[in-house]
Parts: sequence; structure tokens; C-alpha cells
Amino acid sequence: MPATLIPKLRSPYDTVGGIVHFGRMLDKIRLHAAGELPPGWAEAMGVSGGFDFRCCHFLGVDYADLKAEVSKGGSDEDLLAWALARGRQPDEEDITVWNGFMMKLGWRDPVATRVKFRLNESGFPEDAVETMFDFIEFDEGRSPRNA
Repeated sequence: MPATLIPKLRSPYDTVGGIVHFGRMLDKIRLHAAGELPPGWAEAMGVSGGFDFRCCHFLGVDYADLKAEVSKGGSDEDLLAWALARGRQPDEEDITVWNGFMMKLGWRDPVATRVKFRLNESGFPEDAVETMFDFIEFDEGRSPRNA
């Protein structure tokens, strides 16, 4: 199967203010607003249990509020500052724990079945990767970072 390559969509490993996934979430919001997000992706944006929801929950902000703020423009750093001013102020240890949690989702936890499902759905070997972040990397044509 060909990789799911979406121009202007960064890796979930890329950080803004040291926080994984936040920049990717902003990319998805911006791409959706520009009509450049593939069909089916919009339905998963901000849904309970998803990465966007988890990231907003970690920051203590509502996804819909963040989406509205992104629509006003601003840099990634400005949007993170907005979120931190309205939500919680994670310290370095909080961010380290958050990043570790997100980067390992799918490895020996209930998300593992989702990783296997996505690998199968995409036609990849079942043992190609163990985490959702690495599945995303693999699916989007990048080398998995934890493989």
C-alpha cells in the first residue's frame, strides 16, 4: 500500500514547546480549514480518546476553543502560549511524562489492538511497529523512531 503522505502535516514526534503532537494537531486544524485534509480525517479531529483530545486534556483546554483560536491565525508558539494561559501550566516533568506516554501508546496496552488493526488495514506486516506514533511514521513514509 502507498504511504498516506499529507503535505504540511508534521510527525507526531515533532514538538512545540517540548510537547509532542501539539504541532501536528495544529497542522490538522489548519489543513482542514484550507480544505487540504483528506476525507475521513475531519471526523476524527478532537474525538474523545483520540490524540487531539488527549493533548487538549493534558493542556486543560477545550478542543473547540483551540480550533477557534487557530482560525484567528498565529504561530505555533503563540497558540501554545494561548493554551497555557487558559489551561494548565505543565512543568518539565509533566511534559516528559506526557511525551513518554504518547510516544508509547500501543506498546503493551489496550491501544495495541488498534495498532495491529491499522497495520492490517494498511497492508503492513503485523510486527512492523508497536506504537501508534510509529505506525503514523511508517504509514506516512517516514522511518519509525522507536522500531
